[in-house]
Amino acid sequence: MARKQTGPEISRYGFLVLFSMATISCCMVYLCFSAVFRPPISSTEFLDSRVSDDLKREDRNGNCCRGIEHLELWGGAVKWGSEFKVNSSKDCCLACKGMCSDDSGPCLCDSWVFCGDKLACGDQFGECWLKKQKDTLEPEQRDSGDHVMWTSGVVFGRGEGIVGFETQYGTFHVKLLPDCAPHSISYVLELLASRHCVGCHFYRAESRGKSWDPEGNHIDRAPYGPPFALIQGTLGAYGTVFKDIPTEACSTIRRGSVAWVDSGPEFLVSLANHDEWNKAYTVFGLVLPEDMEIIERIAQLPAKLEVWSNINVAVLENPVPLHVRRIKRSVGNLNLNTNRGTSSSGS
Repeated sequence: MARKQTGPEISRYGFLVLFSMATISCCMVYLCFSAVFRPPISSTEFLDSRVSDDLKREDRNGNCCRGIEHLELWGGAVKWGSEFKVNSSKDCCLACKGMCSDDSGPCLCDSWVFCGDKLACGDQFGECWLKKQKDTLEPEQRDSGDHVMWTSGVVFGRGEGIVGFETQYGTFHVKLLPDCAPHSISYVLELLASRHCVGCHFYRAESRGKSWDPEGNHIDRAPYGPPFALIQGTLGAYGTVFKDIPTEACSTIRRGSVAWVDSGPEFLVSLANHDEWNKAYTVFGLVLPEDMEIIERIAQLPAKLEVWSNINVAVLENPVPLHVRRIKRSVGNLNLNTNRGTSSSGS
């Protein structure tokens, strides 16, 4: 027979139940408030994370730590090359990247200068100057040409290196990839500095059709086009001398990839993941995910069919003018050393 509970026992058990309920309630309130007040992940942070993940996956051979030979960037030094020597320009680039934090803060280093010509560099051979620019979209240049013994590169941190591609259907934002495609980005920055892109436009537009889903994934057993899930245009501005862009890092074309067609100035923006293209194009930027609706809108504009090299393509009935715009000035140059001596790298 069960023993009848006394008053104190009932009170003790009741207290435990109430304590447990209060603890659970506090935890639920904390979780709810955390969800409500936690800062949302911005599209820029999402894209930066995607860039990092994509490059780690694609860049097993270190193709995305490049610079431009015979170029000397100036600027404030955060690490003196006379005291810091490395074996290659890639190592110098990686050292600069290593000064970029994983959070949303700015990079302590956003440009680097390396002396890799043993004969020309002499005692300066191997010097790696790490720098901070006043403006990463207008890096300070000291000299360029075959007589220059330095190799230089730029690094964009989180939230940096984003430019606007303005059309009548909206402005989509592109994260530039200077470490993967330095020559390409140098040209884009020239367009920004000139403050015009007269003649730049989109002239071809093709939807995903029934071959790719809204996330850009290829549908099983579907053809790979036509349509080819892209919009194509030119960044050849009137009055601007365009030099063919050398082949740079060719990662797999993903939804949102911005890449040259051949050596430019023709380029494309992809609406789908094109693994079947076998890394044939230099990718120099990525469209922010939230702006892909603008690309989709352009891809649906009225077009007429033409045949290019026995391939059916859709050419816009009315080309869409395009302008490259600056979005935000980069973080300034703070608390930097001043130049010492005559060795490069304008500190």
